[in-house]
Amino acid sequence: MGKEESKKLFIQTLGCQMNDTDSQHIAAELKKYKDYDTTDNMEDADLIIINTCSVREKPVQKLFSEIGQFNIKKKDGAKIGVCGCTASHLGKDIIKRAPYVDFVVGARNISKIKDVVDVKGAVEISIDNDESTYEFAPAKTNKYRASVNISIGCDKKCTYCIVPNTRGEEISIPPEMIVEQVKKAVEDGAVEVMLLGQNVNSYGRRFSDKRPKYTFTKLLQDVSKIDGLERIRFTSPHPLHMDDEFIEEFAKNPKISKCIHMPLQSGSTEILRAMKRGYTKEWFLNRAKKLRDLVPNLRITTDIIVAFPGETQEDFEDTLDVVNQVKFDQIFNFKYSPRPETEALNLKDLEIDDEIGSARLTGLIELHKRYLEECMPKLIGSTVNILVESLKPNGEVSGYTDNYLQVFAKGSDDVLGKFVNVKVTDVTRTALKGEIVE
Repeated sequence: MGKEESKKLFIQTLGCQMNDTDSQHIAAELKKYKDYDTTDNMEDADLIIINTCSVREKPVQKLFSEIGQFNIKKKDGAKIGVCGCTASHLGKDIIKRAPYVDFVVGARNISKIKDVVDVKGAVEISIDNDESTYEFAPAKTNKYRASVNISIGCDKKCTYCIVPNTRGEEISIPPEMIVEQVKKAVEDGAVEVMLLGQNVNSYGRRFSDKRPKYTFTKLLQDVSKIDGLERIRFTSPHPLHMDDEFIEEFAKNPKISKCIHMPLQSGSTEILRAMKRGYTKEWFLNRAKKLRDLVPNLRITTDIIVAFPGETQEDFEDTLDVVNQVKFDQIFNFKYSPRPETEALNLKDLEIDDEIGSARLTGLIELHKRYLEECMPKLIGSTVNILVESLKPNGEVSGYTDNYLQVFAKGSDDVLGKFVNVKVTDVTRTALKGEIVE
């Protein structure tokens, strides 16, 4: 088939960075094996894929609403596929409810996309499928940054989370495959890599070839030896597994970005126990303090769920206390809402009144907003070093500091992919603005 005749693929990606990487794999596989080129215009597409997320609110209703819209607007003959976590969860029921869907591929079955794309009614959703040694076709996205999966699945049993039911048990991708993938990305121009897993610092506990255990700390050391790689980021680590060896490597390794995501979820030890998080308020504070003590310019980001079933006002105040002590640089706040196939569904009798939950969420957001309004202006006048990643239509360039704070400055495409110094002249709650200086 000639280039001008290639088919068009439109992908809508919902949810986490793992889903973003899965979508990159889908596009690369379909390009390599089926000659699909991606398009941003759904109405031009010969194949429309929605890569779903079960964590977002009302995922099932939103899925059917969105694929219904796709079916109305798509061109004649265009196919629709559903992939990702909600696909794993609902499987063939998706096609029963929406017969115009051509195929369903679960989050653990992305490698099968080339095999099912032409099979009407195909459903591949096994959460026992092992893709840990499958070599996906190379994906090209951000020229300066690569995302690399280091594991599939999750062994945790957090009571609010459906992910283990949709992505299966955790299996680590062999370290030599990860290192090779990062090397190839660097050869293609990447200077930063994002290592992805549902729980990165349990990496190396289980491999499909039964090889000896390995550690995430060792993987960080191996990846950091790659010439030309300047910056390593990762998400998400689990506070329970942040041992001293990991924290010390994080602090001393100059290639590791000094921004860490520490999902708190709740500051109450009682609620953490109900969530089956495995750590206490005191443990979390201890790990955060050790990190802050060792890394002066550290930024800590987090996830917090308020109004989990059974949360008292005292429990909520424990969360506010942790926020006040740790001084998170970014918080992804959520009000608890039930998810299918999760243990917390059994806690209906303990659910928090919606108005109380909303008030707690507002209180948490306001507390954090006040902190950012106090601390961010202190950066005015300082000089920060950024990797320039993009050129904006208004003549500004955008990039991130080593501790992953976004910065905007006047600039041109000759600084793209370079590290430059920026003197900060203005701030918002979430970003810096400045001028490039020598």
